[in-house]
Amino acid sequence: MDVINLDQVEAFTTKDGSEIRELLAERNSCIRKQSLAEARLPVGGATTPHYHPKTEEIYYILEGTGSMRIGEELRDVGPCDAIAIPPGATHQIENTGSVLLKFLCCCAPGYLHEDTVLLDK
Repeated sequence: MDVINLDQVEAFTTKDGSEIRELLAERNSCIRKQSLAEARLPVGGATTPHYHPKTEEIYYILEGTGSMRIGEELRDVGPCDAIAIPPGATHQIENTGSVLLKFLCCCAPGYLHEDTVLLDK
């Protein structure tokens, strides 16, 4: 049984610039077709606009508020919002609040730097 506590996971920076703690993925568990991570953005921080050719994502906001862009659509997001990001969709999230923005990031297939294409800001 793979049970991983957030406090036991080292943070790393993804290619898009967010700090994540990978909870479950092929690198640390029996999971093979998806990944689950907690991402964090400081106040005023934003990911680099990017897309994933193969991966679909779900962001689930835990704490803080932000602005989510997918393609040309822009929406304010906050706690308990779940955001669907299809493969190939350009996206960016920005922390527009006054506290650290924390969200879960579910990727299928699991997150890989190689499946992240960065765009100009």
